[in-house]
Amino acid sequence: MRRMAAGEPRNSRIQRAVVQLILDRKLRSGAPLPTEAELMEALGVSRNSVREALKALQALDIVEIRHGYGTYVGQASLTPLADGLTFRTLTRQDDDESALAEILQIREVLEVGLVRQIAATLTEAELDRLESVVTRMEAAGRAGHSLAEFDREFHELLYTSLGNALVPQLLGAFWTVFRRVAGARGWTADPAPDVTVRRHRDIVTALRARDVEGAQHAMAVHFRGIEARAAQESRGVE
Repeated sequence: MRRMAAGEPRNSRIQRAVVQLILDRKLRSGAPLPTEAELMEALGVSRNSVREALKALQALDIVEIRHGYGTYVGQASLTPLADGLTFRTLTRQDDDESALAEILQIREVLEVGLVRQIAATLTEAELDRLESVVTRMEAAGRAGHSLAEFDREFHELLYTSLGNALVPQLLGAFWTVFRRVAGARGWTADPAPDVTVRRHRDIVTALRARDVEGAQHAMAVHFRGIEARAAQESRGVE
């Protein structure tokens, strides 16, 4: 394999070299990595340097260290992204509203665009499953329960037909960030349950009618409502 290039911090160079080794050998998630001794030999670095690099890559979910068993290729999930965005948003205490708005705007752009792609291809069975989530959401709201998990289930289910595994992971990461920040700030971040239910049902209704523009509009209205509520919460408005 190629030796490490100069011009960047040593630990970063070792991390990149390990990643390149994974790519060069076409190792998949769960595959064992070479031993520490083999990495030391391949990279020409000390044991401590290898261990530091592996710990850093573990934090990124690129490798998984199983003590007593070895080191394996990680899942490369978006958990580090969600953690980083949460930290970035929470540390912007001078402007909670705009920091959270950035997260919501990215989700809105993604979903308003994605809903156009699935509007013409969703089957009646898939639409029925979405309607079922809305119905359960409505029952939960009437019982005074949180609608958060139903909201997440709805949006993940909505794009299943795309067959793109990255979409639910990416949207889930942004959803997680929003909920973490809302919880940390003590915001309810939800309108009245009947409003939440209506906005989701409007999305399903437009999709059943194969109304692409209507589905995009309903999705945009849904997000604008979340943004407005978040703005209220961040200003302490009841």
